[in-house]
Amino acid sequence: MSDKGLSVVIPVKGRVAQMRRLLESLRPAADACAEPVEVIVVDDSGPADAEAHQDSCASLQARYLRGPRHVGAKRNDGVRAAAYDLILFIDSDCLATEQLLQRHVQTLRNAGESVGAVAGPTFVQGADNAMFRIMSRSKLLNSAFEWPAQARQVGWATTCNLAVRREAFEAVGGFAERPLTVVGGEDVDLGLRLTEAGYAIVCDREAVVVHDKSSIESLGTVCRRLITYGQSGQWLLDVHARRGRPKLNRVSTLSATAVAGPLLLPAVAAVLLAVDTRERLGDDAPTVRALAESIACAGLDWCFDLGEFIAAWQLGRPDRLFTGFGWTDDPAFVWNREPAKRYGG
Repeated sequence: MSDKGLSVVIPVKGRVAQMRRLLESLRPAADACAEPVEVIVVDDSGPADAEAHQDSCASLQARYLRGPRHVGAKRNDGVRAAAYDLILFIDSDCLATEQLLQRHVQTLRNAGESVGAVAGPTFVQGADNAMFRIMSRSKLLNSAFEWPAQARQVGWATTCNLAVRREAFEAVGGFAERPLTVVGGEDVDLGLRLTEAGYAIVCDREAVVVHDKSSIESLGTVCRRLITYGQSGQWLLDVHARRGRPKLNRVSTLSATAVAGPLLLPAVAAVLLAVDTRERLGDDAPTVRALAESIACAGLDWCFDLGEFIAAWQLGRPDRLFTGFGWTDDPAFVWNREPAKRYGG
């Protein structure tokens, strides 16, 4: 049986400066926690970055482990090496707030044994640039980060800010280690298996993590993230097939149009873009800047559909070109009175 305390598990590859900032932020958070805390970094960086991570761990009181490539497998290795009965997962491009660890410990200790995990919200650092304004309109990119501020209970949560009882984690077998992509979907899968095993995932809106803004400052980074999210949805349909839902996948629709009636392609694309732009504009006045940002966001969000499209072929399932994963179609999600953001369209 594990001792009482909190083990913080962080998977990483590269991100040397970001990881050091995270470790620095965890020191005051550990000091503010009423129970013992350890920090475990699981890394598969190349030699130069690995050496830098080891130096950071040595100077900032963290344990360093070499790990495998897949993020889920890294987290599993961290849990196996952990000394304590509560585990907090946080990502290397995040920062801990001072009360983060204490809030997770307090909420889990006060909850009944039927509560297997606590999710806290993750807020992306603001940036005064066009990319941040565009992606703040996205229905896909960061909405799941903020669900724990909008809900009392969720069916799954992102593992940039999720604390679990080790007993519950081990009971469901931990993270999947061979999903379709190196990262993406393993957090959803873990959450669904926890809830299906009878464990609740409750939310603590005060257990806050701050996400580094660098994740949305590059167009290429944003596109890759959205494609990965879409691919992970198709993989999740392989392991949670009953959660499939009919979906008007934009890329599948345009591909079918290109084959069936290529002259119609510009008109179909324009209609789809107009509908998605209106949704992202929301209640904002249709100024030139708001419209431009909404159009750009709608186009970028199609990268999610592209990921679904690619993965359907990768998995040999062209029958799923118009099927999406039901991300929140589950009674385990108990929303507050605020309108709930949706993920995945």
